[in-house]
Amino acid sequence: MPTKPRPAPAPAVAAPAAVRAAAILAGLERLYPDADCELDHVDPFQLLVATILSAQTTDRAVNQVTPLLFARFPDARALAAADPLEVEPLIATIGLFRNKAKSVVGAARALAERHGAAVPRERQALEALPGVGRKTANVVLSTAFREPALAVDTHVTRLSGRLGLSASDDPRRIEDDLTALFPRERWGFVSHALIWHGRRVCDARTPRCEACGLAPHCPSAFLHAKGAGRGAAAKAKKRSDP
Repeated sequence: MPTKPRPAPAPAVAAPAAVRAAAILAGLERLYPDADCELDHVDPFQLLVATILSAQTTDRAVNQVTPLLFARFPDARALAAADPLEVEPLIATIGLFRNKAKSVVGAARALAERHGAAVPRERQALEALPGVGRKTANVVLSTAFREPALAVDTHVTRLSGRLGLSASDDPRRIEDDLTALFPRERWGFVSHALIWHGRRVCDARTPRCEACGLAPHCPSAFLHAKGAGRGAAAKAKKRSDP
């Protein structure tokens, strides 16, 4: 007789958030021990520029334009002396390239005028640069300077909901929720590892729960295959402890 297909495993039983977070961290460390920023760069200046360019754009697309950009403008002083119109053709394949050309030139000029052409290590100084918000500052702090900071992008937002780590859609609230759950020295890793997992397994439309190493700890595992969205993750969050 033909065998019946095995039913999909049930979603993970809700556990206290701190316990689940510890299990998720262990899983991420096992799955992605080398998780790091996937924007190509050799120094803090290049990382800052690449991160500004990555807004609403994939890292892959940014990595395709930055080699020519940095060959032409290798440091903050060189880019500060440029006209945005010179930058536009070099980044024209990415979204919002005109605004981004203005932002990276503006940021370079601010670095040259206020910081001796060096990228500052202080959040307040970073966020005062044109084109730099909290997420970009967190990327630079955690990646270039290995300071404790947790960047929240679309992948981190999606996974924090599905994993029951945050019920919010607000990046700052999500950041606060995650930094309260994970060790300070692992904030940067958690951000990068969640991004890697979002790109490789936990897709926005079709998450591959059957191949997910975090499924045993995920309250919304296998719910999305039935068409559930973030609402399912929110319901899963309600089933878990705050």
